Amino acid sequence: MAPDAAALAATPLLGAALLALAWIDLRERRLPDRLTLPLIAAGLALAAWRDGGWPIAELIGASAGLCVFWALGEAHWRRRGTEGLGLGDAKLLAAAGAWLGWRALPLVVLVAALGALAFAALGRPRRREVAFGPWLAMAFLALWLARILGPIQGGGG
Repeated sequence: MAPDAAALAATPLLGAALLALAWIDLRERRLPDRLTLPLIAAGLALAAWRDGGWPIAELIGASAGLCVFWALGEAHWRRRGTEGLGLGDAKLLAAAGAWLGWRALPLVVLVAALGALAFAALGRPRRREVAFGPWLAMAFLALWLARILGPIQGGGG
């Protein structure tokens, strides 16, 4: 099956946005809404155009990504009194859900977490905290590329 032309056309924009988010998070420890929110909207719009209707799997993915990471961040804040997972990370995972659908979210988080853990263990970062946004962005992009270029074809649901 040939890759979807709209998905292929959107890929450079997605890659540029994810690269910018990763760079900003590494430098400033934040993921700005001006990039994360349009990614959510673009993913939902692309899925709606592709499916010709309401992109249910992607709507669930965006909602689940946001809610699960928000809840984890809130629980960490209440227990430790420090931010462990920011709302920007939740919005970035929501964007991944909007582009990839809800079924891909566990794999996005697993790939991101393994990358971050390997970096923390092997790379010995200067700071104790490790920005999670770059790892989320890389996992998101890798799974998107696998979907549009590899054997994982079809809808997000």
